[in-house]
Amino acid sequence: MTASAVYERLKARCGEGVVSVDLDAKDPWILVAPGALVDVCLQARDDAELRCEALSNLTGVDYKTQGWIEVVYHLYSYTHRHYVILKVRTPRDAAEVPSVEGVWKAANWLEREVYDLLGVTFTGHSDLRRLLMPEDWIGYPLRKDFVEPEEYHGISTRRESLLR
Repeated sequence: MTASAVYERLKARCGEGVVSVDLDAKDPWILVAPGALVDVCLQARDDAELRCEALSNLTGVDYKTQGWIEVVYHLYSYTHRHYVILKVRTPRDAAEVPSVEGVWKAANWLEREVYDLLGVTFTGHSDLRRLLMPEDWIGYPLRKDFVEPEEYHGISTRRESLLR
């Protein structure tokens, strides 16, 4: 199924929750309103023509100059052998998106990673806590304005091998 057909199908079933589509991108994607994300994902998973059984990746991108963070969902259908990319935008200063852990269990760790590295809160997540960084780490390393501390608990964070 083409990205255009997927967009039209989701738009027909989810209405204004499906905001727009970028068909000119190398990998076409569909922009979804945060409040409609779970419904759109359920539709993508359960619709017989879409049948996106797998969340193959979930990541985030900081668009500091635009003032938002995008959460990007890569969905795959083993049944129909097609993929769908969904994006949700959330303000940087109040980054919050509904969890899709109830739709795909794979979202559990992927959402934790985005939370840990970009500071996006996934509402409804069963265990939202840091995954890669220590619990007492301050800041989110993948944000464009992140400044790495010179040390952590007295241990240098400098990478001498990279400075040579």
